Amino acid sequence: MKRVVVTGLGAVTPVGNSVKEFWDNVKKGTVGIGPITYFEPSEYKAKVAGQLKGFEPAKYMDAKAARRMEPFCQYAVAAAGEAIKDAKLDLEKEDTTRIGVCIGSGIGSLQSIEREHAKLLEKGPKRTNPMLIPMMISNMAAGNVSIAYGLRGKCTNVVTACATGTHSIGDAYRAIQTNDADVMVCGGTEAAITPLSVAGFCALTALSSEEDPQKASLPFDKERSGFVMGEGAGIVVLESYEHAVQRGARIYAELVGYGATSDAYHITSPEEDGDGAARAMTAAMNEAGISPEQVDYINAHGTATHINDLCETRAIKKAFGDAAYKVKINSTKSMIGHLLGAAGAVEFIVCVKSIEEGFVHATAGLCESEEEMDLDYCKEACKMPVNYAVSNSLGFGGHNAVLLCKKFEEDR
Repeated sequence: MKRVVVTGLGAVTPVGNSVKEFWDNVKKGTVGIGPITYFEPSEYKAKVAGQLKGFEPAKYMDAKAARRMEPFCQYAVAAAGEAIKDAKLDLEKEDTTRIGVCIGSGIGSLQSIEREHAKLLEKGPKRTNPMLIPMMISNMAAGNVSIAYGLRGKCTNVVTACATGTHSIGDAYRAIQTNDADVMVCGGTEAAITPLSVAGFCALTALSSEEDPQKASLPFDKERSGFVMGEGAGIVVLESYEHAVQRGARIYAELVGYGATSDAYHITSPEEDGDGAARAMTAAMNEAGISPEQVDYINAHGTATHINDLCETRAIKKAFGDAAYKVKINSTKSMIGHLLGAAGAVEFIVCVKSIEEGFVHATAGLCESEEEMDLDYCKEACKMPVNYAVSNSLGFGGHNAVLLCKKFEEDR
């Protein structure tokens, strides 16, 4: 099995349209949540979201190409471009049949569905946009990135709800390990702040109704009341260690473990004792060949719903034992909301940056947790060596995905 390293990062998020801007704001604890402006939210229980600010597709792609993409694809192409540039991949010199893509979206384009359905009812089927289907379906993020950058290797996508980005990186990791590709451009993207989406999640009682942006997303806090919808994309470049060394690439970190399990329990609620998520964490640690005591930091799924944060806490205790009380745990969703299919990929980038800079960000807004939730959820940011970091993602349907990365060492 080949070693796999991280050489490029790209992101568009509610607190920054580049990795640098995003990471700088995360370190400062900047909350990117605000009133929904994409539609009039007065009749909805949820009135705030983590929207992108100042994103202009023309900065990242040809204007004609952008018009044929819905926002979730635009975000993916933008973040992929940054990641490829960051990795200093010279695509004219590379064998692009050995560079693959694995980018998922949990939902695809609800915008196109809402828009064309209204047109269907008002004007009839003959007025339907002929591009509806290719603009709507979730695999088009991967397809558009492949087309935009001429990447001709394995091109797939994963759809596992809120675990999509993590599974996409995990599957890309496996593709390189087994020599299906030398390089994979991978991650997740989402743009689902639409009337139908928000109405659906409100009906599910999953979204916070808090209107104060600073108090709306409170992972692990006893006052948490649901998640806040976010949008954006996180894309990383993974490559085999040999390929990275051969071209003299800078290596951010090494990906050494991936765990994927199912709760087989409920379509929306996690398993109450956290067993499925615990098994995924244990699988990632076993593959990496490390003990729980060696993990320095967990970027939790941490959605700020009552049941998720409690069950994830139980899962961490089950997988880590006594070491659960020593590991640093935080939730990036406290600042950017829940990016659904993009969440795990953006949070994996946080893990990589935490390793690079020796910094663990605070869980913004966290004041006090209830009795059973007694772990270190990072009320304050801290500087510390991070040698091993875990990223958790738990999706509707019982999908659990865990990535484990480590500080890069030439020999191991």
